[in-house]
Amino acid sequence: MAAAASHKPLAAITADDLAAAGAAEAAALHSAVSRALGAKGSGGPAAVWAELSRAALRPDVPFAVHRMLYYGCYAGFPSPAPPAWMPDPEEAALTNVGRVLEARGRELIGEAYKDPITSFRDFHKFSNENPEAYWKMIFEEMGITFSVEPSCILRDNDAYPGGEWLPGAVLNAAANCLNAKPGRRSSDVAIVWRDEGKDSEPLNVVTLEELRKKVCLVANALDSLDLTKGSAIAIDMPMNVNAVIIYLAIVLAGYVVVSIADSFAAPAISTRLKISEAKAIFTQDCILRDDKELPLYSRVLEAKAPMAIVIPARGSTPIKGLRTDDLSWQDFLGRADRTKADIYTTVEQPVYEFSNILFSSGTTGEPKAIPWTHLTPLKAAADGWCHMDIRKGDVVAWPTNLGWMMGPWLVYASLLNGASMALYNGSPNSSGFAKFVQDAKVTMLGVVPSIVRTWKNTDCTAGFDWSTIRCFSSTGEASSVDDYLWLMGRACYKPVIEYCGGTEIGGGFITGCLLQPQALSAFSTPAMGCNLFILDSNGKPLPQDSAGIGELALDPTLFGSSTMLLNADHHEVYFSGMPEWNAKVLRRHGDEFERTADGYYRAHGRADDTMNLGGIKVSSIEIERICNRVNDDILETAAIGVPPVGGGPEQLTIAVVFKDQRPQAEDLNQLKLMFNSALKKLNPLFKVSSVIVVSSLPRTASNKVMRRVLRKELTLAKHSKI
Repeated sequence: MAAAASHKPLAAITADDLAAAGAAEAAALHSAVSRALGAKGSGGPAAVWAELSRAALRPDVPFAVHRMLYYGCYAGFPSPAPPAWMPDPEEAALTNVGRVLEARGRELIGEAYKDPITSFRDFHKFSNENPEAYWKMIFEEMGITFSVEPSCILRDNDAYPGGEWLPGAVLNAAANCLNAKPGRRSSDVAIVWRDEGKDSEPLNVVTLEELRKKVCLVANALDSLDLTKGSAIAIDMPMNVNAVIIYLAIVLAGYVVVSIADSFAAPAISTRLKISEAKAIFTQDCILRDDKELPLYSRVLEAKAPMAIVIPARGSTPIKGLRTDDLSWQDFLGRADRTKADIYTTVEQPVYEFSNILFSSGTTGEPKAIPWTHLTPLKAAADGWCHMDIRKGDVVAWPTNLGWMMGPWLVYASLLNGASMALYNGSPNSSGFAKFVQDAKVTMLGVVPSIVRTWKNTDCTAGFDWSTIRCFSSTGEASSVDDYLWLMGRACYKPVIEYCGGTEIGGGFITGCLLQPQALSAFSTPAMGCNLFILDSNGKPLPQDSAGIGELALDPTLFGSSTMLLNADHHEVYFSGMPEWNAKVLRRHGDEFERTADGYYRAHGRADDTMNLGGIKVSSIEIERICNRVNDDILETAAIGVPPVGGGPEQLTIAVVFKDQRPQAEDLNQLKLMFNSALKKLNPLFKVSSVIVVSSLPRTASNKVMRRVLRKELTLAKHSKI
């Protein structure tokens, strides 16, 4: 926590200080502070903060007051990651993990078991050392059904990095989402949703039985297209009810989903269609956002897509400009055999068969095509069960898209755990979304830092009751301490579970848990079933559980992680040149991480020259290719992601070397506008934050640009201005 010592200690804060920060009842709040210090002071600052955040700080108290008291509690605190939330023993026993440990703790862990909070680290160790017992327990808890049971959980097999999971097993991940199970009835709500602009209308719901029938109808219609089973079928549309139905139908019927984000321009769509060899695509005519119609079908046409099934964004509006071989949504559904429209014989598949192809940006400019198998959804759901504590009957919301990993993750983490999925068909940066969270009684709300920053800056959540939320979860990019302190306060200080992983993992490798204290912008534990290693400057693993900073590597025995890429050498990308541990070659991830002395982890960005801009990984080379062509006076550029002061997502800075003289300041502002205009063709979400002029770029002896040197210099320069 930067500069905590400069804040006034809690005991020194006066009622006048609180009033100056905006507290309406400063005297009463000051009395609450004094009571907390008296009652909990012997337990240390974490106990005092837990009491204050529980009893005194409500969402309507100005954030400046929250901030003053938080930093006051931890003024002079020796750790850079003080806990912002502490687990309660009674509530911990009600979590998924706590319930299992209370019932089976000694059976699973042995006589060392004490209670869910104290023994969580032992439980994590158990998940790595006894995968057979751990994953059997997980499958039982989630009610996973195999049409053919595996011969074992894990066995050695040189064809699979880290070993072969569930050999011989056959199942269908989508079918498991649609099955009623103990504690989950067919009449229970599977999806709750609302359209933007209809915030005062009742919520729309789809029960599990209704979802099953709709999925079967689409699956039957898919078979009328006469595609070979296993064919790739793309989805490029917003994440709404129809998108989820289509996604599940493609998997249920034995085809493979190709996930394409609805924000992509035509060239990016075309690239993904070609790599995956998609035979058809589902899309919408347009996207409705903030009273605007954003074209989508026209982008699909420009990408020269195969046969398209086009869904109208507004009800039954006729689709304009439909190609001869394309189908409207109604015509497509009309092809289903109505005598068995709501019945479908599931295509059961070996667990290593593909179910989904997703894409992750590589460092060469072409996105890596990463196949998910029927194993991968089980990893996603298991993370949700353990780390976000998604339970039967919960309501899970996470603004995302099927083109990104968290879209399919949301489908599986909610439905496989017997929870409802909450979908808002509109912008999440609005009071409409905040009201939807309230009305849907969301219990787990997923976010990305840029959304939280918008909520905080616009105060669009004010007046809405988010008290049903048990936890938040955050992924995609680095978060800001102040932004997430504000976020916790919107739900009466429920924890934020940070979640970092990758498309190639199908979930997280490092995260948090409701059985451990949670610090802001930090991770408290490796994911269950995952071992982490921080590499030293020589590329060797540091002793586990020791403090240090370096590139992160993963134990390859990681359930659900990728075993191949469609358009790259999987071994070369993830294993070549990596060190060994216990006779296993470690798996490369590429992020730089720090493990603090008190056991938290902090992310420090990419160890290579890949940036994370708004949750999207992109190589510097891709951006530089575009920027180099913007102006004839440019000799070369370097694209660098620089973390802002105080934390948060990386900001894009372009370092420019000109051929001749240095331009004027107004010329640099114009150049920034030109860069942003050109980058829209790569991704409209990419924005240049600043442009700097340098006489030359730092290079290695082999003439490679040392972007890390520039990144370090720019970061230091930002901090020196504080």
